Amino acid sequence: MKENIVNKHKEFVKLLISGERSQCSEYAHNYFKQTNSVKALYENVLKKSLYEVGKLWEYNKISVATEHLASAIVEAILNEFYYSIITKEKAEKTVILSCIEEEMHQIGVKMISDVFEMNGWDSHFLGSNTPTKEIIDYTKLIKPDLLAISLSIYFHLPILEDMLHRFRKEFPDLSVIVGGQAFSNGGEEVLEKYNNVFYKPDLLSTDSFIKKFK
Repeated sequence: MKENIVNKHKEFVKLLISGERSQCSEYAHNYFKQTNSVKALYENVLKKSLYEVGKLWEYNKISVATEHLASAIVEAILNEFYYSIITKEKAEKTVILSCIEEEMHQIGVKMISDVFEMNGWDSHFLGSNTPTKEIIDYTKLIKPDLLAISLSIYFHLPILEDMLHRFRKEFPDLSVIVGGQAFSNGGEEVLEKYNNVFYKPDLLSTDSFIKKFK
């Protein structure tokens, strides 16, 4: 049954692009009841569906308005599951999470923020289109153990590289994880130029990295 639901995320996509918010919510909650895993819901339903919606928009199969509506519905669903991610166990570690400048798609990194919360981290989620200078200044203020950055659009790779270059000048030893849909088109070689910068392709690999992080 679990496998069938995982393979049926296309049903969820249809509901998303039709703007069926209540049915999307019901679908998500039914999936969670059967898997008892927020991370599985995020990875197998919400993330996969948003990637597909993004491709539909990229190929002019849906409008910008429809893509925005789908994103808004998924973000609302994330809020519905907030109390399922809270844990009393604290890791005594802090992470800053953000999209780079000009990146407007924040839902993926919001899911990653929730994964950190599930592991007891103190997450500071800065959201979309955050200027590099502001992230640097906030990093100086908070002094996190880790920085997590999202890149959704491949053509924004030079902005990410500029950010990493500036960060390495300010914080030469700070660990950074990077992920996002942009890397489905390549670009991992850019990250290899910088020490302590790690590419994490999905929530499960990120969760494993968090659990091993010291």
